[in-house]
Amino acid sequence: MNFTLHQLKVFMIVVENASVTKASEELHMTQPAVSIQLKNLQAQFDIALTEVVGRKIYITDFGHELYRIANKILKEVASINYQTQNFRGMLSGRLKISVASTGKYVMPYYLKDFLQSNPNIDLLMDVTNKTKVIKSLEHNEVDFSLVSVLPDTLDIDQEILLPNKLFLTGASNSGIEILKQSSKAVFDNLPLIYREEGSGTRVTMQRYFQKANIVPNVKLELTSSEAVKQAVMAGLGFSIQSILSIKNELRLKEIKIIPVKGLPLVENWRLIWLKQKKMSEVAKAFLIFIKQNKESVYKKNFAWIEDYAE
Repeated sequence: MNFTLHQLKVFMIVVENASVTKASEELHMTQPAVSIQLKNLQAQFDIALTEVVGRKIYITDFGHELYRIANKILKEVASINYQTQNFRGMLSGRLKISVASTGKYVMPYYLKDFLQSNPNIDLLMDVTNKTKVIKSLEHNEVDFSLVSVLPDTLDIDQEILLPNKLFLTGASNSGIEILKQSSKAVFDNLPLIYREEGSGTRVTMQRYFQKANIVPNVKLELTSSEAVKQAVMAGLGFSIQSILSIKNELRLKEIKIIPVKGLPLVENWRLIWLKQKKMSEVAKAFLIFIKQNKESVYKKNFAWIEDYAE
C-alpha cells in the first residue's frame, strides 16, 4: 500500500462533513482536487470506502473503520511533530477549549498574546451553547471551558476572568426609554426574544424571571447571540443580552439599553477545568499565563464595560 498522510486527512474531513463540497471548503481545495485524493486512496483498497446514492456520499462500514485508524495515525504524527519542537526547547502541542457562544467575544483576547508567544501551539476552539460546552468538558474532550453559568454536576476548578453583565435591550427606534415600573409590570407585555434551550444566557434569564415570579412574553426563540442581535435591531422584540455581545451596536446606536429595575443581571465569565484533569504542558502553561495576565487583559480590552452602571 502506498497511501499518504494527506490522503488520510482529506478522507477524514470528507467523512466528518459527509460532503466533498464542504470538505473542499474546509481544506481550501477545489472539489476536483478532493475527489482525486479520494480516488487515489480508494485505489489502495479493494473494498469500497464510500458510495454515492443520488447526489449524496455515504461512508461504508470499512470507510468508518479506516477513519478510526486514520484518526489515530494522524494524532501520533502530530505528537511526533510536537515532541520534536519540545526537544528544541519550544512549547508545542494542542490547546483545546470549548466556549459558550457569547464567550466568543471574550476568549480570543485571553489567547492572543499566549499564542503569539508560543507559535507552535495549535488551538482547537469549539464555540457552542452551554449544554454542549459542559458535555465536552465532562467527556474530557477539552482542556478548558469558558462559561458564565457553572455546572452543578462536575467537580471543577475555576479562574474568574471578568464580569458578564446582561441588560434589557431594544432597537434604538423602539420608542421605549426608561421603564420605571416594577420588573413584573415591565415584562408582562414586552415581547421577548429568547435564546435556545441549553444557552447560558437563557438559564440566567429564566432564573431571574422565576425569582421575580414573572411569566415572560416570549415571541421568538433563536439559536445564537448574533441572531438575537439582528432580531432586536430589526424591531422584532426585546431581549436581555450580554453587554459584551452588543459593544459595536451600542456605539453605532443600532441597539440601546433600556434601564429597568432589577437589571443588569451580573454573572462572571469563568475559565473552568476538571479537578482530576491531567493537564498537558501546554494546558499548564496557558493556565499560568491566565493567572498572571488576566487583569492586564481585562484592563486593556474590557474596562469599557464599567461605563455601564449596575
